[in-house]
Amino acid sequence: MEWLYEHKLPVGDLASALFEWVRTHAEGPLDILSLILENTIDGILWLLDTPHPLIVIAVFVAATWFIQRSWKTCLLVGIGFLFILNQGYWRETMESLTLVLTSCAVCMVIGVPIGIAAAHRPRLYAAMRPVLDLMQTLPTFVYLIPAIVFFGIGMVPGLIATVVFVLPAPIRLTQLGISSTPDRLIEAVRAFGGSDRDVLLKAELPYAMPQIMAGLNQTIMLALSMVVIAALVGADGLGVPVVRALNQVNTSLGFESGFIIVVVAIILDRVLNRKREQ
Repeated sequence: MEWLYEHKLPVGDLASALFEWVRTHAEGPLDILSLILENTIDGILWLLDTPHPLIVIAVFVAATWFIQRSWKTCLLVGIGFLFILNQGYWRETMESLTLVLTSCAVCMVIGVPIGIAAAHRPRLYAAMRPVLDLMQTLPTFVYLIPAIVFFGIGMVPGLIATVVFVLPAPIRLTQLGISSTPDRLIEAVRAFGGSDRDVLLKAELPYAMPQIMAGLNQTIMLALSMVVIAALVGADGLGVPVVRALNQVNTSLGFESGFIIVVVAIILDRVLNRKREQ
């Protein structure tokens, strides 16, 4: 068996060579992408952090009422944000929400069309499944290496790593929702002279909407779970005090900042929960 150990397949070397080739030959597009993402992040953070916190809380509560029509959920959202403000983590929470909202927007814009295409082309989905499995099972810390190589340190590499980790969720759930549309519903649309576009807009998307909303919910939760890991590459937010607490073995700071992440997760989940069930 010694020959097996002596002839190691150059998996790591090939990956390193690929990343180096991309960095060398795609420096311009990568710089443009980095600039676009950085400006998007700065814009969203400005919208969340510039107004008075009470104004932002009122906007979130109003949005919750528009989505849920439940005063209990609105009360929960308001209390949750007031608790975050009381604990002194408002700025960090807004930074993490910026990362979550931006990554979710990118994932849904990319993931939903890919999921629709995969549902209509089973062979395409069969070819995509190993890639999606790899994206979900590869340790998330591995994503940070090429993100740093291509984009340096800051919010952008944290966003890229988050998108790569989270993207399979909307793709899979959109594909599931579209592919499970009953044949009789599709036939009814075609019986009235509907085109492929009509089938998609009037039958498949409405039927798959609960699954797509579930994909959005999963996207938000998975993105929020990446805030601590994103902090390791310089991304601001709630992950920074968690990493600091780990380095200092500070139980108080670690539990405090970790509990704030839980509160944010509960708020976002409750806001989307009823919509998902419908």
